[in-house]
Amino acid sequence: MLQIKPILSMLMRSKSGPLLLLVQIILSVAIVANASFIITERVGLMSRDSGIAESEVFDLTIYNFDGAIDPNKQNLIDVEIIRNLDGVKAATSSSMTPLSGGGWASNFTYGSSEEDRKETPNAALYYGDEQMISTLGLKLVEGRNFHPDEVSSGGPELANSAIVSADFAKDTFADESAVGQIMYRGNIGEQSIKIIGVVERLQGAWVDHDNLNRSVILNVELGSSFTRFLVRADESAIADLKEAIPAALHKEHPNRVVRGFTTIKEHRNRSYRDHELMATVLSMMVVLLLLITSLGLAGMVMFNVERRTKQIGTRRALGAKKRDIVSFFLVENYLICLTGGCLGALIALQLGQQLMTLYSLPKLELIYPIVTVAGLLVLTTIAVILPAQKAARISPATATRSV
Repeated sequence: MLQIKPILSMLMRSKSGPLLLLVQIILSVAIVANASFIITERVGLMSRDSGIAESEVFDLTIYNFDGAIDPNKQNLIDVEIIRNLDGVKAATSSSMTPLSGGGWASNFTYGSSEEDRKETPNAALYYGDEQMISTLGLKLVEGRNFHPDEVSSGGPELANSAIVSADFAKDTFADESAVGQIMYRGNIGEQSIKIIGVVERLQGAWVDHDNLNRSVILNVELGSSFTRFLVRADESAIADLKEAIPAALHKEHPNRVVRGFTTIKEHRNRSYRDHELMATVLSMMVVLLLLITSLGLAGMVMFNVERRTKQIGTRRALGAKKRDIVSFFLVENYLICLTGGCLGALIALQLGQQLMTLYSLPKLELIYPIVTVAGLLVLTTIAVILPAQKAARISPATATRSV
């Protein structure tokens, strides 16, 4: 028997405690719903597939400070030295490292003339050779890889072929096949670049940028006094290669500095560190808020048990069963939680709207306030049931004894 009317009457006679608890529940629902949504969003961002064999791939940089070194020739020599070391599966020079937070990005143009010129979405820009795909562990889903004789050594102006990510192909050409399409660096007709292949997925360097999954690989080994290499090796061999690679390179030419040796997985962890920290802090806040709310309800019930001892005993003497006493306190809890939950859900949606406007977050989905209220009901039921059962065990004779 729910007996809602006497419960409401009793709550109205002592307003301060239930009112404070109601405000706490409203704030908890509003904050927990939005915090849970942000946590889910951050976890979703951190779990995105890069398309790369992250644990097997590491980068290193070489600084050549000897003016007599020909950067283009030295680059070819160095990459062959690295490829011939034990444990190395593939290696390539590269303009940037995936998920590192720094690199190159660009837009291209396409169309038959300046009149119908269109611009591609911004994309991460990799320069590399025929081993770029195998080095990163990418999956080619359409077209083909570069042939060795198609790769040039020198500057960006030598690029004439490209392999693009599927996201770049879809965002640029929609349902058309990207293979065979011509893009241009600059105006239509200037430095034409033909797309010859599409990889399933390749992320760029900036995890918070909307171009993360749009990437382009161009067929040039850039020559300069500063060169970055990407190397893929057996995980068990990476530690030894950190010593073997500098030794082999210095043996060939001592006047340079070799440094880096950071795996893509380590770059990824560093790039997502802020997201991980935010998710951790918000998770702790959610747990703390739910715990405080549950303890508040449990405390109110225990206080009411002491305050209503005589009343409970009278009800027991008049024939109320133990389950009636327990249900009385549970219904009281549900009334407060549902009222606070509904108001909190409305505030949560409004707060979510403000966060979307101010911080460009996605719109808060209704499921989050609903699940928060449902979870709060379950949690507070557990918190209330023990003191409610204690109240149900009060002896009618003890409770009705005059003081």
